[in-house]
Amino acid sequence: MSDKHHYPQKFERIASQTLFPLLESGTQSFVREQAGRYRFTLQELRQVSEFANDLKMWGGKEIEEVWPSIKHNLPDARKEKKLLMKQLDHEWRQQRRQPNRYPANKEQRQLPLKVEVSVAKKEQLGLGFCPVASPKTRCCNLLTLDAVDNCGYGCSYCSIQSFFTGNEVSFDSHFGEKLKQIPIDPERIYHIGTGQSSDSLMWGNSNGVLDAILEFTGDHPNVILELKTKSANISHLLKSKLPPNLICSWSLNPQTIIDNEEHGSASLQKRLDAARQLAAKGGVVGFHFHPMIHYQQWREDYAEIFQQIQQSFSPQQVAMISLGTLTFIKPVIRKIRQQGFDSQILKMPMVEADGKLSYPDEIKLEMFSHAWQSFSSEWQEQVFFYLCMENQRLWKPVFGDEYASNDAFEQAMKSSYMQKIESCKSRKISNHGTH
Repeated sequence: MSDKHHYPQKFERIASQTLFPLLESGTQSFVREQAGRYRFTLQELRQVSEFANDLKMWGGKEIEEVWPSIKHNLPDARKEKKLLMKQLDHEWRQQRRQPNRYPANKEQRQLPLKVEVSVAKKEQLGLGFCPVASPKTRCCNLLTLDAVDNCGYGCSYCSIQSFFTGNEVSFDSHFGEKLKQIPIDPERIYHIGTGQSSDSLMWGNSNGVLDAILEFTGDHPNVILELKTKSANISHLLKSKLPPNLICSWSLNPQTIIDNEEHGSASLQKRLDAARQLAAKGGVVGFHFHPMIHYQQWREDYAEIFQQIQQSFSPQQVAMISLGTLTFIKPVIRKIRQQGFDSQILKMPMVEADGKLSYPDEIKLEMFSHAWQSFSSEWQEQVFFYLCMENQRLWKPVFGDEYASNDAFEQAMKSSYMQKIESCKSRKISNHGTH
């Protein structure tokens, strides 16, 4: 009797620790009613709320529609609740086993940029190692440069959302000065990427970021600086002198994925057109199929992009093609659920993978092998292909070869990139001499 009177207060207390406040009002009323009937614990309410939230994100049935098929009227309330929770978990797993399907011809949801841009002097330059590197995966030892903190795109799967909080995008007012102070050993080759803390090009030359990077790269020919992007904002680069050791790389996915999961970013065609323009200007470009996403039409859709690349670029213009899949840590999964976008991402079959959650090996091998085999032998020989943040056991089944260590991988990558950069220099000199 006492529990009956006090449970509503308990419910309000525990509900705030779950996804319940993010559910739609009708679903909230339903879950509240069931919670009162079964006296859900915190863990049980969390499970029910996550299930309701996931169903909504996946675009399937509402929890109210699913509930009658798992409800039983047993005389023992505790046994009924235990059976209910077991069947609820079973139904959730059944829903996840269904192939990811995206609606045809869906228009990409353009996000209003709800970002607050700030400029301030930061204590130190954000130069360090790749934040998602792991001793359990084959890593290229990339150095990362935080030119901008936080991203304005709304990709449902993005790990950046776990590094920063809120919608504030921050620029360092003394970024250029700090770049000039980095001690660079002229006898060493450096590979630095700027796409880990924000998109490298979406902000253009805001606060002089690109000018600082272009100057730094031009001053240090032994630094390979990579700008990774899902943007088509290359206007400043087109009117600037491009150092040959600057590589602009694009993260690519089928338009279906861009429309449904990469909110606010440039279309596939705009990304490829931007890459063509920079390649035509004499720049070295690259492409990242990371993450590759498994869904009903993945094989055909990715094959079309692989064909487009080979038709639109020469292997001499392309430094790298990387392959990788979705890999999650729990804070990112929580963020995805809290955002509440319509998304199929958490419907993917997830297993423990090197301390994180990712696709099972059989799916990875199928996708990576399909990508590798879609390129001609000329591309395979002249472009540096690699697996990004994947276990070394996957390399040989995909490429027929593997690296013995991270250092060996790093040296092979840098050597390949520098050869492509030197080739780019030679073509520019040759072209200049013919005019």
